[in-house]
Amino acid sequence: MKVNGTPTRTIWLAEDGHTVEIIDQTRLPHHYEIARLASLDDACRAIKDMLVRGAPLIGATAAHGLALAMRQDASDDGLATAYDRLFATRPTAVNLRWALDDMRQRLAPLPADQRAGAALDRARVICDEDVALNEAIGNHGLTVFRTLWERKGKPDRFNVLTHCNAGWLATVDWGTALAPIYKAHDAGIPVHVWVDETRPRNQGASLTAWELNQHGVPHTVIVDNAGGHFMQHGMVDVCIVGTDRTTATGDVCNKIGTYLKALAAKDNGVPFYVALPSPTIDWTVKDGVAEIPIEDRGPGEVCRLWGRLDSGDTGWVTVTPEGSPAANPAFDVTPARLVTGLITERGVCSASAEGLAGLFPDRSAAAE
Repeated sequence: MKVNGTPTRTIWLAEDGHTVEIIDQTRLPHHYEIARLASLDDACRAIKDMLVRGAPLIGATAAHGLALAMRQDASDDGLATAYDRLFATRPTAVNLRWALDDMRQRLAPLPADQRAGAALDRARVICDEDVALNEAIGNHGLTVFRTLWERKGKPDRFNVLTHCNAGWLATVDWGTALAPIYKAHDAGIPVHVWVDETRPRNQGASLTAWELNQHGVPHTVIVDNAGGHFMQHGMVDVCIVGTDRTTATGDVCNKIGTYLKALAAKDNGVPFYVALPSPTIDWTVKDGVAEIPIEDRGPGEVCRLWGRLDSGDTGWVTVTPEGSPAANPAFDVTPARLVTGLITERGVCSASAEGLAGLFPDRSAAAE
């Protein structure tokens, strides 16, 4: 995608050919800053502190983090330590484990002196593959959007509601849930996006809105609790979200609040789609509510907000009374029964074991 008209990815190699550069997403939308990752420590901090976020981008960053680690210590112990440290950064997004397992499987049989080069090559491939997967999701999602728009008589405004940020900032490029939006906008479908603010970190208000601005997509930021109201009044034509982990039976784990959007959509007959690349599917999990670990983040994200002050400076503001505790589960699980369909790089399927197995018979069979 583009930043100020310049084609840009979320993660890329620096001019030295091995150091990694990323967009520091904690600084958006008010500051566009580049952070440099030169070591395993840098990569771990970038994932844990959410300089990068979104399941696909977490996986890509972990792959580059392992490559950076191999430049420091390519021994078996070094590989094991790097794997464990990166794996511990965030527990919910399955792409993290997928990328690390992929890297370890390829590196472990190699002599130590070959691992750094092989790790860098594979990390670059993972990034390129992510871009291709997400563009394919966009193409399949465009078909879904076009069909829904035409069924409604091609209205002058096609309203899409999304939650959190599942755009190119959450991936290497294109995004998952936003890829169909970009494709539809570029194809001339009059898309308008209701952007949930997505408390507590405001990824919708800060990141999705920033992305859509960059691409020129019409949108309106709304508070998280407004979505049901708009659905009741016929102002939402389709909901689409991303996911950090999808079970083999079609349950989806996404940013906290997604479950409530799915319930409102179901009650109002609004199609609810989830866009995901196949590395986000956890074939070992059947029951999302019971089995997916939910990341519990610190209370500071709930109690404090970062933004632009009236003075023009940026800073933190405390919004809760001193002494009030806060709970901060980062994700919730939407049961498959509430999901209209899953949009993947191989096409669209029902949110079910049968639907996923139909699109991915090779991976479904391997997991059994």
